[in-house]
Amino acid sequence: MIRRRLGRDGPLVGAIGLGCMGLSEFYEPVSERDAIATIHRALDCGMTMLDTSDMYGRGENERLVGRALQGRRDEAFVATKGGLLRRSEDPDWRGRNGRPEYLREACDASLARLGLDVIDLYYLHRVDPDVPIEESVGALAGLVEAGKVRCIGLSEIDVDTLYRAATIAPVSAVQSEYSLFSRDVEANGVLDATNELGIAFVAYAPLGRGMLAGVAPTSEGLSEGDVRRRVPRFDPEHREANTTLAGIVRERAVAAGRTPAQLALAWTVARGENVIALPGCDRPEQAAENSTALDVLFPEQTFGELERRFAPGTAAGARFREKP
Repeated sequence: MIRRRLGRDGPLVGAIGLGCMGLSEFYEPVSERDAIATIHRALDCGMTMLDTSDMYGRGENERLVGRALQGRRDEAFVATKGGLLRRSEDPDWRGRNGRPEYLREACDASLARLGLDVIDLYYLHRVDPDVPIEESVGALAGLVEAGKVRCIGLSEIDVDTLYRAATIAPVSAVQSEYSLFSRDVEANGVLDATNELGIAFVAYAPLGRGMLAGVAPTSEGLSEGDVRRRVPRFDPEHREANTTLAGIVRERAVAAGRTPAQLALAWTVARGENVIALPGCDRPEQAAENSTALDVLFPEQTFGELERRFAPGTAAGARFREKP
Protein backbone atom coordinates (compact mmCIF):
# COMPACT_ATOMS: atom_id res chain seq x y z
CA MET A 1 0.00 0.00 0.00
CA ILE A 2 1.31 3.44 -0.95
CA ARG A 3 1.45 5.69 2.08
CA ARG A 4 0.72 9.38 2.44
CA ARG A 5 1.80 11.83 5.12
CA LEU A 6 -0.62 13.78 7.29
CA GLY A 7 0.59 17.37 7.39
CA ARG A 8 4.14 18.43 6.63
CA ASP A 9 5.75 16.37 9.38
CA GLY A 10 2.96 14.06 10.51
CA PRO A 11 2.59 10.28 10.48
CA LEU A 12 2.28 8.13 7.38
CA VAL A 13 -0.96 6.29 6.63
CA GLY A 14 -2.21 4.10 3.83
CA ALA A 15 -3.26 6.12 0.76
CA ILE A 16 -6.57 4.24 0.91
CA GLY A 17 -8.33 4.02 4.25
CA LEU A 18 -11.66 2.69 5.51
CA GLY A 19 -14.70 4.85 6.15
CA CYS A 20 -16.52 3.03 8.94
CA MET A 21 -19.75 5.06 8.94
CA GLY A 22 -21.81 2.55 6.98
CA LEU A 23 -20.91 -0.31 9.31
CA SER A 24 -23.35 1.06 11.91
CA GLU A 25 -25.86 3.23 10.06
CA PHE A 26 -26.81 5.16 6.91
CA TYR A 27 -26.72 2.20 4.51
CA GLU A 28 -28.15 -1.31 4.57
CA PRO A 29 -27.72 -3.11 7.91
CA VAL A 30 -24.45 -4.95 8.58
CA SER A 31 -23.94 -7.60 11.26
CA GLU A 32 -21.29 -6.87 13.85
CA ARG A 33 -19.44 -10.01 12.84
CA ASP A 34 -19.18 -8.82 9.22
CA ALA A 35 -18.34 -5.27 10.30
CA ILE A 36 -15.43 -6.35 12.48
CA ALA A 37 -14.22 -8.82 9.83
CA THR A 38 -14.21 -5.94 7.33
CA ILE A 39 -12.17 -3.72 9.64
CA HIS A 40 -9.70 -6.52 10.27
CA ARG A 41 -9.29 -7.24 6.56
CA ALA A 42 -8.72 -3.55 5.89
CA LEU A 43 -5.92 -3.51 8.47
CA ASP A 44 -4.46 -6.70 7.02
CA CYS A 45 -4.30 -4.97 3.63
CA GLY A 46 -2.57 -1.81 4.84
CA MET A 47 -5.67 0.41 5.03
CA THR A 48 -4.46 1.84 8.30
CA MET A 49 -6.75 4.88 8.58
CA LEU A 50 -10.07 3.97 10.19
CA ASP A 51 -12.51 6.88 10.07
CA THR A 52 -15.50 7.26 12.38
CA SER A 53 -17.44 9.99 14.23
CA ASP A 54 -19.37 10.45 17.43
CA MET A 55 -22.55 11.02 15.41
CA TYR A 56 -22.39 7.79 13.38
CA GLY A 57 -24.91 5.52 15.03
CA ARG A 58 -25.02 8.10 17.84
CA GLY A 59 -21.74 6.78 19.21
CA GLU A 60 -22.21 3.12 18.34
CA ASN A 61 -19.80 3.30 15.40
CA GLU A 62 -17.00 4.42 17.72
CA ARG A 63 -17.82 1.57 20.09
CA LEU A 64 -17.72 -0.86 17.15
CA VAL A 65 -14.31 0.41 16.04
CA GLY A 66 -13.08 0.14 19.62
CA ARG A 67 -14.17 -3.49 19.84
CA ALA A 68 -12.57 -4.27 16.48
CA LEU A 69 -9.27 -2.79 17.65
CA GLN A 70 -8.91 -4.98 20.71
CA GLY A 71 -5.48 -6.55 20.30
CA ARG A 72 -4.79 -4.57 17.09
CA ARG A 73 -4.54 -0.97 18.26
CA ASP A 74 -0.96 -0.53 17.05
CA GLU A 75 -1.96 -1.42 13.47
CA ALA A 76 -4.53 1.35 13.11
CA PHE A 77 -4.60 5.11 12.73
CA VAL A 78 -7.91 6.15 14.27
CA ALA A 79 -9.72 9.28 13.10
CA THR A 80 -12.94 10.50 14.66
CA LYS A 81 -14.91 13.73 14.73
CA GLY A 82 -16.89 16.01 17.01
CA GLY A 83 -19.10 19.05 16.64
CA LEU A 84 -22.00 17.73 14.52
CA LEU A 85 -25.15 17.06 16.50
CA ARG A 86 -28.25 14.87 16.10
CA ARG A 87 -31.60 14.39 17.81
CA SER A 88 -33.07 10.98 18.54
CA GLU A 89 -36.62 12.23 17.86
CA ASP A 90 -35.65 13.63 14.42
CA PRO A 91 -33.07 11.44 12.64
CA ASP A 92 -32.61 13.94 9.82
CA TRP A 93 -31.90 16.93 12.06
CA ARG A 94 -28.33 18.21 12.21
CA GLY A 95 -26.90 20.87 14.51
CA ARG A 96 -23.41 22.21 15.10
CA ASN A 97 -21.45 22.98 18.24
CA GLY A 98 -17.91 24.24 17.94
CA ARG A 99 -17.64 25.75 21.41
CA PRO A 100 -14.35 24.85 23.09
CA GLU A 101 -16.00 23.42 26.19
CA TYR A 102 -18.24 21.21 24.08
CA LEU A 103 -15.37 19.90 21.93
CA ARG A 104 -13.38 19.00 25.05
CA GLU A 105 -16.37 17.06 26.41
CA ALA A 106 -17.01 15.40 23.05
CA CYS A 107 -13.38 14.30 22.76
CA ASP A 108 -13.47 12.71 26.22
CA ALA A 109 -16.67 10.87 25.31
CA SER A 110 -15.13 9.61 22.06
CA LEU A 111 -12.04 8.36 23.88
CA ALA A 112 -14.27 6.43 26.27
CA ARG A 113 -16.37 4.86 23.50
CA LEU A 114 -13.30 3.92 21.46
CA GLY A 115 -11.50 2.60 24.53
CA LEU A 116 -8.38 4.58 23.64
CA ASP A 117 -5.92 6.73 25.55
CA VAL A 118 -5.33 9.00 22.56
CA ILE A 119 -7.10 9.72 19.26
CA ASP A 120 -4.75 9.81 16.28
CA LEU A 121 -6.73 12.39 14.29
CA TYR A 122 -9.59 14.47 15.67
CA TYR A 123 -11.72 16.52 13.28
CA LEU A 124 -14.09 19.38 13.75
CA HIS A 125 -16.93 17.67 11.91
CA ARG A 126 -18.55 20.90 10.73
CA VAL A 127 -17.74 24.55 11.37
CA ASP A 128 -20.16 26.18 13.81
CA PRO A 129 -21.27 29.49 12.26
CA ASP A 130 -21.84 30.91 15.74
CA VAL A 131 -18.29 30.22 16.96
CA PRO A 132 -15.17 31.78 15.41
CA ILE A 133 -13.04 29.09 13.82
CA GLU A 134 -10.09 30.41 15.83
CA GLU A 135 -11.83 29.35 19.04
CA SER A 136 -12.73 25.88 17.79
CA VAL A 137 -9.27 25.18 16.40
CA GLY A 138 -7.71 26.58 19.57
CA ALA A 139 -9.70 23.99 21.52
CA LEU A 140 -8.47 21.20 19.23
CA ALA A 141 -4.91 22.40 19.69
CA GLY A 142 -5.47 22.27 23.44
CA LEU A 143 -6.47 18.62 23.12
CA VAL A 144 -3.14 17.94 21.42
CA GLU A 145 -1.30 19.72 24.23
CA ALA A 146 -3.25 17.65 26.76
CA GLY A 147 -2.10 14.42 25.08
CA LYS A 148 -5.63 13.35 24.14
CA VAL A 149 -5.20 13.92 20.39
CA ARG A 150 -2.18 13.53 18.11
CA CYS A 151 -3.34 15.47 15.03
CA ILE A 152 -6.25 17.77 14.22
CA GLY A 153 -8.42 18.03 11.13
CA LEU A 154 -11.34 19.93 9.63
CA SER A 155 -14.27 18.49 7.68
CA GLU A 156 -16.18 20.18 4.82
CA ILE A 157 -14.55 23.56 5.35
CA ASP A 158 -14.40 26.48 2.91
CA VAL A 159 -11.08 27.82 1.72
CA ASP A 160 -11.16 31.17 3.55
CA THR A 161 -11.95 29.50 6.87
CA LEU A 162 -9.22 26.94 6.24
CA TYR A 163 -6.59 29.67 5.86
CA ARG A 164 -7.76 31.29 9.10
CA ALA A 165 -7.66 27.96 10.92
CA ALA A 166 -4.15 27.22 9.71
CA THR A 167 -2.84 30.39 11.40
CA ILE A 168 -3.96 29.09 14.81
CA ALA A 169 -2.50 25.57 14.84
CA PRO A 170 -1.07 22.98 12.43
CA VAL A 171 -3.93 21.31 10.57
CA SER A 172 -3.01 17.79 9.49
CA ALA A 173 -6.04 16.85 7.37
CA VAL A 174 -9.07 18.28 5.61
CA GLN A 175 -11.90 15.90 4.75
CA SER A 176 -14.50 16.55 2.04
CA GLU A 177 -16.51 14.54 -0.43
CA TYR A 178 -14.48 14.03 -3.60
CA SER A 179 -14.96 11.68 -6.53
CA LEU A 180 -15.45 11.69 -10.28
CA PHE A 181 -19.04 12.70 -9.49
CA SER A 182 -18.21 15.34 -6.85
CA ARG A 183 -15.37 17.68 -7.81
CA ASP A 184 -16.47 20.78 -5.89
CA VAL A 185 -13.16 21.02 -4.00
CA GLU A 186 -11.36 21.65 -7.26
CA ALA A 187 -13.63 24.54 -8.19
CA ASN A 188 -13.78 26.15 -4.74
CA GLY A 189 -10.02 26.09 -4.15
CA VAL A 190 -9.97 23.76 -1.14
CA LEU A 191 -7.90 21.04 -2.82
CA ASP A 192 -5.28 23.53 -3.99
CA ALA A 193 -5.19 25.16 -0.56
CA THR A 194 -4.46 21.88 1.21
CA ASN A 195 -1.56 21.25 -1.14
CA GLU A 196 -0.21 24.77 -0.59
CA LEU A 197 -0.50 24.50 3.19
CA GLY A 198 0.98 21.00 3.41
CA ILE A 199 -2.29 19.46 4.62
CA ALA A 200 -3.50 15.98 3.71
CA PHE A 201 -6.77 15.90 1.78
CA VAL A 202 -9.02 12.98 2.77
CA ALA A 203 -11.62 12.19 0.10
CA TYR A 204 -14.75 10.60 1.48
CA ALA A 205 -17.34 8.89 -0.76
CA PRO A 206 -14.74 8.43 -3.55
CA LEU A 207 -16.98 5.76 -5.09
CA GLY A 208 -19.96 8.08 -5.43
CA ARG A 209 -21.74 6.22 -2.60
CA GLY A 210 -21.41 3.01 -4.58
CA MET A 211 -22.57 4.20 -7.99
CA LEU A 212 -19.05 4.42 -9.43
CA ALA A 213 -18.49 0.85 -8.23
CA GLY A 214 -21.54 -0.35 -10.13
CA VAL A 215 -24.05 -0.19 -7.26
CA ALA A 216 -26.91 1.98 -8.48
CA PRO A 217 -30.23 1.37 -6.69
CA THR A 218 -32.97 3.95 -7.11
CA SER A 219 -33.68 6.12 -4.08
CA GLU A 220 -37.25 4.81 -4.02
CA GLY A 221 -36.05 1.22 -3.50
CA LEU A 222 -33.75 1.97 -0.57
CA SER A 223 -34.55 1.37 3.08
CA GLU A 224 -35.85 4.31 5.09
CA GLY A 225 -32.54 4.87 6.88
CA ASP A 226 -30.33 4.70 3.77
CA VAL A 227 -28.55 8.03 3.25
CA ARG A 228 -28.88 7.66 -0.51
CA ARG A 229 -32.57 8.48 -0.22
CA ARG A 230 -31.32 12.03 0.42
CA VAL A 231 -28.98 12.02 -2.58
CA PRO A 232 -30.72 13.29 -5.73
CA ARG A 233 -28.21 11.46 -7.92
CA PHE A 234 -30.06 8.24 -7.07
CA ASP A 235 -33.50 9.66 -7.93
CA PRO A 236 -35.19 8.09 -10.97
CA GLU A 237 -34.89 11.28 -13.04
CA HIS A 238 -31.10 11.39 -12.53
CA ARG A 239 -30.16 7.75 -12.11
CA GLU A 240 -30.07 6.82 -15.81
CA ALA A 241 -27.70 9.64 -16.73
CA ASN A 242 -25.41 8.85 -13.80
CA THR A 243 -25.35 5.11 -14.40
CA THR A 244 -24.41 5.85 -18.02
CA LEU A 245 -21.49 7.91 -16.75
CA ALA A 246 -20.54 5.16 -14.30
CA GLY A 247 -20.59 2.76 -17.24
CA ILE A 248 -17.61 4.61 -18.70
CA VAL A 249 -15.63 3.77 -15.57
CA ARG A 250 -16.68 0.14 -15.81
CA GLU A 251 -15.67 -0.13 -19.47
CA ARG A 252 -12.24 1.40 -18.89
CA ALA A 253 -11.66 -0.70 -15.77
CA VAL A 254 -12.58 -3.96 -17.47
CA ALA A 255 -10.28 -3.08 -20.37
CA ALA A 256 -7.43 -2.77 -17.86
CA GLY A 257 -8.36 -5.99 -16.07
CA ARG A 258 -9.52 -4.12 -12.97
CA THR A 259 -12.82 -3.35 -11.25
CA PRO A 260 -14.72 -0.03 -11.47
CA ALA A 261 -14.07 0.64 -7.78
CA GLN A 262 -10.34 0.18 -8.27
CA LEU A 263 -10.25 2.63 -11.17
CA ALA A 264 -12.32 5.23 -9.33
CA LEU A 265 -10.05 4.98 -6.29
CA ALA A 266 -6.88 5.11 -8.38
CA TRP A 267 -8.14 8.28 -10.10
CA THR A 268 -8.86 9.88 -6.72
CA VAL A 269 -5.45 9.12 -5.20
CA ALA A 270 -3.73 10.31 -8.37
CA ARG A 271 -5.23 13.80 -7.94
CA GLY A 272 -2.38 14.85 -5.66
CA GLU A 273 0.49 13.61 -3.53
CA ASN A 274 -1.46 14.69 -0.45
CA VAL A 275 -4.72 12.88 -1.35
CA ILE A 276 -6.02 9.92 0.67
CA ALA A 277 -9.12 8.02 -0.48
CA LEU A 278 -11.62 6.93 2.15
CA PRO A 279 -14.11 4.44 0.68
CA GLY A 280 -16.65 2.69 2.81
CA CYS A 281 -17.49 -0.99 2.46
CA ASP A 282 -19.27 -3.66 4.45
CA ARG A 283 -17.60 -6.92 3.45
CA PRO A 284 -14.01 -8.16 3.86
CA GLU A 285 -13.68 -8.97 0.17
CA GLN A 286 -14.61 -5.39 -0.73
CA ALA A 287 -11.87 -4.09 1.57
CA ALA A 288 -9.38 -6.40 -0.11
CA GLU A 289 -10.52 -5.24 -3.56
CA ASN A 290 -10.22 -1.57 -2.62
CA SER A 291 -6.78 -2.06 -1.09
CA THR A 292 -5.29 -3.23 -4.40
CA ALA A 293 -6.53 -0.25 -6.43
CA LEU A 294 -3.03 1.19 -6.60
CA ASP A 295 -1.18 -2.03 -7.37
CA VAL A 296 -1.37 -1.58 -11.14
CA LEU A 297 -0.81 1.69 -13.01
CA PHE A 298 -3.66 2.66 -15.31
CA PRO A 299 -2.69 4.19 -18.68
CA GLU A 300 -2.40 7.97 -18.54
CA GLN A 301 -4.91 8.27 -21.35
CA THR A 302 -7.49 6.53 -19.16
CA PHE A 303 -7.22 9.19 -16.48
CA GLY A 304 -7.19 11.84 -19.18
CA GLU A 305 -10.44 10.55 -20.63
CA LEU A 306 -12.08 10.43 -17.22
CA GLU A 307 -10.92 14.00 -16.63
CA ARG A 308 -12.81 15.08 -19.75
CA ARG A 309 -15.89 12.90 -19.43
CA PHE A 310 -16.42 13.71 -15.75
CA ALA A 311 -15.77 17.44 -15.87
CA PRO A 312 -16.99 19.27 -12.73
CA GLY A 313 -20.77 19.57 -12.80
CA THR A 314 -21.29 16.65 -15.19
CA ALA A 315 -23.09 14.39 -12.70
CA ALA A 316 -26.87 14.79 -12.68
CA GLY A 317 -28.38 15.94 -9.40
CA ALA A 318 -26.95 17.54 -6.28
CA ARG A 319 -24.85 15.91 -3.56
CA PHE A 320 -27.70 16.15 -1.08
CA ARG A 321 -31.36 17.08 -1.16
CA GLU A 322 -32.23 20.43 0.35
CA LYS A 323 -34.59 20.05 3.29
CA PRO A 324 -37.79 22.12 3.09
